[in-house]
Amino acid sequence: MTGGLSDDERLRYARHIALPQVGVEGQLKLLESSVLVVGAGGLGSPALMYLAAAGIGKIGIIDNDVVESSNLQRQIVHSTSSIGEPKAISAKNRLRDLNPQIEIEAFVTRLDEGNAVSLIEKYDVVVDGTDNFSTRYLIGDVCEELGKPWIFGSIHRFEGQISTFNFESGPNYRDLFPVPPPPELAPNCSEAGVLGVLPGIVGTIQATEAIKVILDVGEILRGKLLTIDSLTMITRVLSFDYDPGRERGSGIGKEGMSVKSITPREFLERKGEGWEVFLLDVRSETEESIVSLEGTDLRITHTSVPGRYEEIPNDVDIVVYCRTGGRSGAVVRYLVQSGWDINRVFNLEGGVHLWSDSVDSSIIKY
Repeated sequence: MTGGLSDDERLRYARHIALPQVGVEGQLKLLESSVLVVGAGGLGSPALMYLAAAGIGKIGIIDNDVVESSNLQRQIVHSTSSIGEPKAISAKNRLRDLNPQIEIEAFVTRLDEGNAVSLIEKYDVVVDGTDNFSTRYLIGDVCEELGKPWIFGSIHRFEGQISTFNFESGPNYRDLFPVPPPPELAPNCSEAGVLGVLPGIVGTIQATEAIKVILDVGEILRGKLLTIDSLTMITRVLSFDYDPGRERGSGIGKEGMSVKSITPREFLERKGEGWEVFLLDVRSETEESIVSLEGTDLRITHTSVPGRYEEIPNDVDIVVYCRTGGRSGAVVRYLVQSGWDINRVFNLEGGVHLWSDSVDSSIIKY
């Protein structure tokens, strides 16, 4: 062994060592580092494989699920022969075959309030491969408490998001998403579907961010949200502000909060008086093809609002509508809890149906 690396390691990581930003010293940093990946599914699969290939010295895998046939469309760390196995064990076996020189720990459990601190405190960086809001908030809160950076990733149909939180006292998850959306705005892949290659793109970027954090190279997505639309291949990096003095847990929502509403008649009257308003449709694309209200500025399916909130202005009055007012009411509550002015966001009472009944019978009720 020379220079801290064995001959086998120098050969395995030769392409890293050739990079001036990495070299032998950087590769040793990777081998001495540890990363915990929460979830061995769509996002965790590519992240785990590239972290293992890169020579992260210790990798932890947390997942309480088992491999199913429907997972194999995107969860590439698993194979047909591993159907029925715990995902954490299946992933550990695949990584051990990929790189037997590193340490791999598998935890067949769910990350929860009882084990989060004891698990996360053992690792340098956390990668989020989860698919639910409650676990993300838990990861964010615990990493903030322990001073651990973590890499966020999310996917929905054809769209993905990535950010690095809690890096060098930077913003955390609650700074970007102050409150969890209500259950009706929180779809999962089984309900909404997902393009199989999308988690590969997002998970690989998450692994890239983790490696950059460990090596202290490049620009980290600190205070930035990278969004990817795989249909158009348009990527954007959105900067967001945060309050360094925010009290931990201040993002808990206002349960039972009442929201402002406006009837179709009142809406048209105010519009006739010159009211400048942003009209947001939160129905599905199929519903939009049936009928749409004149003057609609944007349509976002209600379940996609938490992932596309940056498209909704926060400096104008907004009226949100759907078929009968239920989904739009949930979106209004979410926007207000997320920082929109409660006096400037309105639910269109009764939605398209009341519009048809009260102001324009040519609007189709469906």
